[in-house]
Amino acid sequence: MDDHISDAVGRPDLIRLDDSLLCLRFETMKVVSALAAVRRLLETGAVRPGDTLIDSSSGIYAYALALACHRHGLRCHIIGSATVDRTLRTQLEVLGVRLELMRAGNDLKLDQNRRVARIREILAEHPEYHWMRQYHDDIHDLGYAEVADRLAAQLGDGPLTLVGGVGTGVSTGALAQQLRRRGADVRLVGVQPFGSVTFGCEHVADPEIIIAGIGSSIPFGNVRHDRYDTVHWTAFDAALAGSVDLLRRHAVFAGLSAGAAYLAARWEHRTAADRTVLFVAADTGHRYVDSVFARHRDAVPVERLAPRQVRSAREIALPWSRMAWNGAPAPAAARAADGRRSTAPPATAARHG
Repeated sequence: MDDHISDAVGRPDLIRLDDSLLCLRFETMKVVSALAAVRRLLETGAVRPGDTLIDSSSGIYAYALALACHRHGLRCHIIGSATVDRTLRTQLEVLGVRLELMRAGNDLKLDQNRRVARIREILAEHPEYHWMRQYHDDIHDLGYAEVADRLAAQLGDGPLTLVGGVGTGVSTGALAQQLRRRGADVRLVGVQPFGSVTFGCEHVADPEIIIAGIGSSIPFGNVRHDRYDTVHWTAFDAALAGSVDLLRRHAVFAGLSAGAAYLAARWEHRTAADRTVLFVAADTGHRYVDSVFARHRDAVPVERLAPRQVRSAREIALPWSRMAWNGAPAPAAARAADGRRSTAPPATAARHG
């Protein structure tokens, strides 16, 4: 029996889609990292019950942090993107979250920079707040140890290819690292949207939308580029096709990033039949009903899609590109000026971000 809903929400399901193609399905993946991060902060005294935690989010992390704060008696303040949907806004309000939404716009970089700038304004007025810095603080890695334990117990030590969105770097990157520490043979395949700076694709724009949560137009300090072996870039239309096929073929109702990961995982599975391929579905498909699943008749059959194999960022092109990364360092534009932060920062430094 769980003591709090966050335990149930953060526990993933391991689903076999084919003999060696598996889905790691979360209701909300970032609950895993938010819970572990908040627990560590409380243990080290960086925060205390009743304190306020603040961060920026496009949606999923806001819910995850709200649940962690609810569980541990903390206040939560979120600077949100306009992509935060009505259902989530209502949940956050009922949970007692103070939510500020940025104005809607087509410029993701401007949106992310505005959110960070607003956090800095609030911290100047309230230096006692703790900035979680999900984009930079590797304290968020901690939650994936338990997930790795479960996977190791169920999958054994055979060769594994892990596929999923890069995002802040503390999902697929942290999970792969935790598995590797247990001696597993893990190849890590990161999935990115076009327009994301993280792996050098900021020069290629998607005419539809950038896929929220797995890419960025500003540098993220906790993405460990040297953990990744391969990178796929998928456009909105390709990810839509993946999401629809995942539901139609396997009855898995998952978000847009899961559709992109599924598409990439199918390709990796086809080209490396000797390895188990596991892809991450980070959230459910509910917030994509209108933008993705209502358009299911427009979805291209996934069998017609194949990635363009590229050797450098200059060759990346829509709608789907794949490149061997081989643990290369971050591109210059993706290097965060303030770097990473340790998992147990001093309380004073942590509170001032």
